[in-house]
Amino acid sequence: MKLIFDENLSRRLVARIADLFPDSTHVAMEGLLRAPDSAVWEFAKARGLAIVTADADFYELATTVGPPPKVIWLRGCDYPTAVCEELIRRQAIRIGQFLDDAGMAVLILRP
Repeated sequence: MKLIFDENLSRRLVARIADLFPDSTHVAMEGLLRAPDSAVWEFAKARGLAIVTADADFYELATTVGPPPKVIWLRGCDYPTAVCEELIRRQAIRIGQFLDDAGMAVLILRP
């Protein structure tokens, strides 16, 4: 499954984790910068993308509405892009398992 990074995360993450999650994207690359969460949600749902975010809004949607799309919440993410990348790399197997598990809506990651 591919990922879409929310605007609160660096668009540089797309290239930095392309070896693990190819064909991922960023809201800015899709013309969704500053779009309402509902628009990002529907875009991700229609294209089979999991949303990677640093805020609780998509967590709330995922736990209320349910997947798809799935949400990966980098909770408390006020750290540099390199730390985000390292967290994703360190948790890549767990992320893959989460993406393959139809019963899970949200994966919360912390550094």
